[in-house]
Amino acid sequence: LCTLRDKNTDTQGVRLAARTLTRILLYEATKHLPQTDIEVETPLTKFVTKTVNPNISIIISPILRAGLIFTDEAVDILPQAAIRHIGMYRDEETMIPHPYYCKLPADIEQRDVFVVDPMLATGGSAIDAIAQIKEYNPKSIKFMGIIAAPEGLQALTDAHPDVDVYCAALDEKLNEHKYIVPGLGDAGDRIFGTI
Repeated sequence: LCTLRDKNTDTQGVRLAARTLTRILLYEATKHLPQTDIEVETPLTKFVTKTVNPNISIIISPILRAGLIFTDEAVDILPQAAIRHIGMYRDEETMIPHPYYCKLPADIEQRDVFVVDPMLATGGSAIDAIAQIKEYNPKSIKFMGIIAAPEGLQALTDAHPDVDVYCAALDEKLNEHKYIVPGLGDAGDRIFGTI
């Protein structure tokens, strides 16, 4: 988290730090998933152990574009996961999110959905993305982010009290431009090197 926040960290460093945090968050957010016993053979003997049930249906739904940083780590940890993007952009004057893309599978009722976005600032994009997904009645929805502002966390939990939220840090506040303070700046620009 320190590396990610540091303004002197280059794009590659930001990506690596975000991926590491994604892995940690995913371990926490998926600990509830059903497990199954499997038998493996070690170099010495056969051994029965537990693993996440490979038949469970999971969707990782990144809010474009910054949420894309979660996808590589997510499919490494959960190879059975499908990726379904949610396209939103924020009007820089009003700060209101506007959806432009959402395509979900027909069998979503049997799937656990993880909505992912690095920053939970005002909460608007997450709230709208989750509302779109809820129209399709998924099995469950969880939100994962890296940094949250108290205002965004409160707005999200007020709008969707049934959605569990996993974030690496809860920061101090939003500034007058609706950026999280201390935050890390614009996550999308830092992840994709467009600053």
